[in-house]
Amino acid sequence: MSGASSPIGARFGVLGAAALLMLGTTQPDAATDSMDDGDLRAQLLARPLTSNLGGDGTVDTIGPRAFRSIAANADNSLLATFLFGQRIFDVVWDHEPIITPLFDGLGPMFNRRSCRECHEGNGRGRPPESVGAPMQSMLVRISIPGVGAHGGPNPVPNYGDQLQDRAVPGVAPEGQAIIEYEELPGRFADGTPYSLRKPTVTFVNMAYGVLPEDTLASPRVASPVIGLGLLQSVPEQTMRALADPDDANGDGISGRVNMAWDAVAQQMLPGRFGWKANVPSLRHQSAGAALGDMGITSPVFAEDLCEPVQTDCQAMAAKIAAAANAPEFLDELLTPVEFYMFLLAVPGQRDAGDPAVQRGEAMFRGAGCVGCHMPTLVTGQGKFAAISNQEIHPFTDLLVHDMGEGLADNRPDYAASGREWRTAPLWGIGLTYDVGAFNYHLHDGRARSLTEAILWHGGEAEQPREVFRNMSRAERDDLLAFLGSL
Repeated sequence: MSGASSPIGARFGVLGAAALLMLGTTQPDAATDSMDDGDLRAQLLARPLTSNLGGDGTVDTIGPRAFRSIAANADNSLLATFLFGQRIFDVVWDHEPIITPLFDGLGPMFNRRSCRECHEGNGRGRPPESVGAPMQSMLVRISIPGVGAHGGPNPVPNYGDQLQDRAVPGVAPEGQAIIEYEELPGRFADGTPYSLRKPTVTFVNMAYGVLPEDTLASPRVASPVIGLGLLQSVPEQTMRALADPDDANGDGISGRVNMAWDAVAQQMLPGRFGWKANVPSLRHQSAGAALGDMGITSPVFAEDLCEPVQTDCQAMAAKIAAAANAPEFLDELLTPVEFYMFLLAVPGQRDAGDPAVQRGEAMFRGAGCVGCHMPTLVTGQGKFAAISNQEIHPFTDLLVHDMGEGLADNRPDYAASGREWRTAPLWGIGLTYDVGAFNYHLHDGRARSLTEAILWHGGEAEQPREVFRNMSRAERDDLLAFLGSL
């Protein structure tokens, strides 16, 4: 790729072909985890927690930009491509040629105009502030009972598998989802009251016909995007060693690997990303979000998501394709974004020496939270030296678990049932407010605090939840201090 022949080089300067090609031509090597013998779970749990949550790449940033740094151990030669990927992640797309024609092709239907609109500061999204307000960093997955392509969700006729609530001029958006809440009062064992809010979703202004009565809907807020390269580098054999689908050890926890279709590798692979671990790789994730959330085609997903009945969408897609790059998310753009995702750093733990934090960690372990939120994992040989062979502390096992009826969306996703969710990583969770100026948690943002998030746990996590509910106020404060330090 040269500055003379590449539209990227012409506008932004040559980034270095070697750096860009590293992602496009290699796959992670086989696992190099040396912990082959005995019970891997027990060995990992025995390793002490360190403040370097992201291994040698951990950074000490806090505040609104806490999730924006390159891994501290990344080679300096990678910084230019990382910053270019960051630029593409932040850019606002348009549906027609504008000042920067490279970034046209939005839609025809979409949810947001940039990656950053959902992942502000690379952090998590939030639900609307009031009933009927438009969603800003949230979307709604939809499907009907049955199995779709490659065993995934079965799309809704006329609408697909994700509600598109916005569209370019001349095209009608699919409709709008309204989130409402019911307050559910409860009490801790010491008598302290609390209230949980239970969401319901309804659909209005549906432009392409009435939704089937058996439509399954699942509101989702965006997840933080730090440390994803490290999670992709965790060996598959580690995930399988931690899985216990039949609860053979009788501890009440039966995490499972969710096998999902990878559109890049063109095969079923272990899911690692998404609320139900339904995406196996960062390239698939980046291209899938570009198409599903922004209507941006790529070498991975080359066709716009226009249903047969959506003739206005189809006509506009053809018009946009004729005027814009095809695909719109050129490989010279997609690859740096993937590069950026691989090398986003994890901030370190803060206040590790605080006695309250130390007591809280002991309670976190003693309550059984580590049955799913594994404190320590070890990466294998990844795409970059910075994420290879690292001892990390993400507090996830990357598996899906039954979280009970309270959190169930009743919407299967590949092998994950309607009650199962991937164990969400906890690294960076204490910086949620710093990055986003709010503290909403769980897959749909229903929890207004970490306390509420814990109290929503059920199913395999019911026993740890009850341990928490029966703690004294001081003990709860210590556990929350520990989570806030991550």
